[in-house]
Amino acid sequence: MNIVSYGGGVQSTTLLVLAAQRRIDFGTFLFANVGDDSEHPATLRYVREVAAPYAAEHGVTLHILERRRRDGTTETLWERLVRPGSRSIPIPVRMSNGAPGRRSCTADFKIRVVGRWLREHGATKDAPAQVAIGISVDEIHRANRRRSEPHEEIVYPLLDQGLRRTDCVDIIERAGLAVPPKSACFFCPFKTLQQWQEMRRSEPDLFEKASALEATLIAQRVALGRDPAYLTRRGKPLPEAIPEAAPLPLAHSDDAECDSGWCMT
Repeated sequence: MNIVSYGGGVQSTTLLVLAAQRRIDFGTFLFANVGDDSEHPATLRYVREVAAPYAAEHGVTLHILERRRRDGTTETLWERLVRPGSRSIPIPVRMSNGAPGRRSCTADFKIRVVGRWLREHGATKDAPAQVAIGISVDEIHRANRRRSEPHEEIVYPLLDQGLRRTDCVDIIERAGLAVPPKSACFFCPFKTLQQWQEMRRSEPDLFEKASALEATLIAQRVALGRDPAYLTRRGKPLPEAIPEAAPLPLAHSDDAECDSGWCMT
């Protein structure tokens, strides 16, 4: 079983084009949707309006998966974050010193969702699925950061072909597709300050929604007797951390990023 963990971004869309052109042997793509209320709307539009029709046209299967509870109902990341009485935060909110906290969002809403589908479709320890991740040569540091589950073998076709991100953009454009936006939850604390500033400027409704979420998370922590935690490393609420008018400096080298390769590819 050969599948691609599809993130909806540039690198994994390149894998989709390569699969459509039969340049790699992967006919099934799995997009783990963390929730229509959590994924960036631009990513969801791209997956549904561009990637899915392109895949169908070229004989590639693209499944959109959701996290399911034991009772069969679905759960989104947003729902877990705002659940009353929650004692933990699954996203890497920034502590008072700016460092990201521990996270379980990638494991719970991406890796395990894909893993469950693989097991339901026959992947086992003795017959593991080959799971391709879209990491290009210029992001090689993101490869091999996560150990494989017993039922899977992680591979990196873009690395095998020596492709950089610029190559990926060229491959997508030559296939006649629009270049996808960077994929991630719209409230991801791994955004750079510049990305937050751009959101406030061009997507004010999303910025306000992220600010409201941050306020909810702060209230939850305060109710538990804990220090506040924030969505940026500036140690203050989002509307204060990202001034509406004042320019921001370039992103600092200590800006963290998701290194697993499952969210933003």
